[in-house]
Amino acid sequence: MRIESGQPAPDFRAVDDTGREWTLADFAGKTLVLYFYPRDNTSGCSQEARDFRDLHDEFTGKNAVVVGVSKDSVASHQKFRKKLDLPFILLSDPDRRMIEAYGVWQEKKLYGKTSMGVVRTTVVIGPDGKIERVYPKVKVKGHARAVLDALGG
Repeated sequence: MRIESGQPAPDFRAVDDTGREWTLADFAGKTLVLYFYPRDNTSGCSQEARDFRDLHDEFTGKNAVVVGVSKDSVASHQKFRKKLDLPFILLSDPDRRMIEAYGVWQEKKLYGKTSMGVVRTTVVIGPDGKIERVYPKVKVKGHARAVLDALGG
C-alpha cells in the first residue's frame, strides 16, 4: 500500500513504551509527525531520535506531536527512550500492522542482499486526520529540522 498527501491517514492501534494504547483519534486537533524507523539503538535511529528530541519544544510550539514507530518491543522502547532521554512517544508495532498500513515495510538492499524491512519514513498528519506530507527514504542528517521548518508558523 502506498499513502499520499491529501488522503485520510490509516487508523492505527499501538502500544507505547509505558503500555498505553494509542489510536489516530487520540491526536485529533494536532499535527502528528509519525516517524518510522528500523530499529532501536542503531546509529542512524539513535541520531534521528536525538534530532527530534532536541527540537521537541519547537514542534510542541507548532501544535505538533512527534511519535516514533518501529517493530521493536515495548521493553526495547523503554530502554531506548531512557537512554536517550526522549520526551516523545515511541509506539511498538511488532506485528507490523501499522508499519504495513503506512506502506513503510518494503524491500531493502544492503551489501548486495535483498530483504524486507522498515524503510525510514516520516508522515505528517494534519489536525483533520489527513496526510499532509510523506517523506520517503529519509536521510537522517537535517531531517528533523526540515520537517519542523515545513510545518510553518
